[in-house]
Amino acid sequence: QVQLVESGGGLEQPRGSLRLSCAASGFTFSNYAMTWYRQAPGKERVLVAFIDSSGGITNYADSVKGRFTISRDNAKKTIYLQMNSLKPEDTAVYYCHAARWSISSEYWGMGTQVTVSS
Repeated sequence: QVQLVESGGGLEQPRGSLRLSCAASGFTFSNYAMTWYRQAPGKERVLVAFIDSSGGITNYADSVKGRFTISRDNAKKTIYLQMNSLKPEDTAVYYCHAARWSISSEYWGMGTQVTVSS
């Protein structure tokens, strides 16, 4: 049974930090590229950060570049999103996504709420 379980969300002040985690199970994690997406109320879901299956390639949305860092630990079957210098505009539901394009396989987590407010 495939599972992607996000954790680490919550309420944080502007300029604060949070670290999100996404724990995977039920598939060969090391074969999958991983992505964090977010969706704010009334807006489309957008890509935040990407990491390839080996961890050698990363990419970020311009809005978070320099503030957020994506990483993965294949031994723990977990990816992380370290979020620093948080802004109210970062408020959204954050979703974990796994993709293996060679077999057209993808999975989504249920999301975790991040609220940045004073």
